[in-house]
Amino acid sequence: MSDIKPIDANLLETLRQIPSCSIANAIETFSVQPRNVGFMGPEIKSVFPNMGHMIGYAVTAKIAADAPPSTHMNVSRTEWVDEIMKVPGPRVLVLEDIDYPNPIGSFWGEVQANLHRALGAVGTVTNGGVRDLDEMQEVGFFAFASCVLVSHAYVHITDVGVPVKIGGLEVNSGDIIQGDQHGVIKVPRDIAAEIPDAVKRVENNEQEMIGYANSPEFTVEGLKEMLAQRY
Repeated sequence: MSDIKPIDANLLETLRQIPSCSIANAIETFSVQPRNVGFMGPEIKSVFPNMGHMIGYAVTAKIAADAPPSTHMNVSRTEWVDEIMKVPGPRVLVLEDIDYPNPIGSFWGEVQANLHRALGAVGTVTNGGVRDLDEMQEVGFFAFASCVLVSHAYVHITDVGVPVKIGGLEVNSGDIIQGDQHGVIKVPRDIAAEIPDAVKRVENNEQEMIGYANSPEFTVEGLKEMLAQRY
């Protein structure tokens, strides 16, 4: 088994319910990383934006589909299952499609969504594509992808448990991945427990500004004074 340790389950559920944008705002207040990193770019979109919020521990792999697998670039599905079970649940399957930016075959569809859901996965993040959208959504399997595809082509797993890069974000197995209609973000473990309170602080500050903008006392000079204090 892996030495990846889960964080407190109640904390994980709290983080799941927070919009990704609010998590991003909160992370910025700790100065643990530059503000232009830690999240995936706009090419990775929520396939089911009305499904809500996803969170889990990443299980990483690389896939390809444009050509049949060669002996040295083909990981068996049983090895993939073993890799999945090394990571605590809930699990998010993070698959880098090495055919990107021209993915042609989908690993994900009705069958794989059901099988991986039975393995404790809540969804997938990939720079490849997904298909069988109605069936995936019906079982509540989250999907964040670069596109929708019609075929699985020659899709196969080429590597598991390795660092992957999707939407500009490097992800390792065990990383905490959160996603919603806005996109996908990685939650730094070192500050995870402090994020809920940081979210409240940021939102209180925002509500002060919003409240002032909608108050009878609003003036341009007052706004300029408020902005000077905060930015």
